[in-house]
Amino acid sequence: MILTIFLSLVVCGAVSLMMISGIAFIQDIRMFSSAPKEAREVLIPRDKELFYGARTIGWVLAIFSFAMILGSLTIAILDGFRSGFTFWQYFMRIVIMFTLYKVYDMIFFDYFLLMRFHFFQHYYPEIENVFKGRKYGFNIKSQLLKLFIIFPIVSAFIAWICTML
Repeated sequence: MILTIFLSLVVCGAVSLMMISGIAFIQDIRMFSSAPKEAREVLIPRDKELFYGARTIGWVLAIFSFAMILGSLTIAILDGFRSGFTFWQYFMRIVIMFTLYKVYDMIFFDYFLLMRFHFFQHYYPEIENVFKGRKYGFNIKSQLLKLFIIFPIVSAFIAWICTML
């Protein structure tokens, strides 16, 4: 259980690093694919780098973040093989990791960074009006759909594959 919590924290940190690298350094509109349509429509493309080498730093950080996420999932699965996990043990580990990530995403990204601290609006001031008057970020229905339906189904599928090997 301690390893599961630790790996979940690593995933949350890696996702945070990836988000910061995409928003602050890379500054590519494609990084906003999960943002609501009304926010994507008002985004102004950033052709000029924030500073010389910012995009390079951003891509290096993004690749490092992706490797951390992939490594965490790999360790979680390989440790399950080593420990002789059953389907339910794999399922619980993976669903806990996904759930902790999603709760972190909903609280930290959507509420604190977007609504409370205006992190995204600092780099993209044109989206300020899109989120004005909202008490919570965006996509609450899709967030809850992932949390309660999609992630458990994906966790069961991954657990099934792991127990078949």
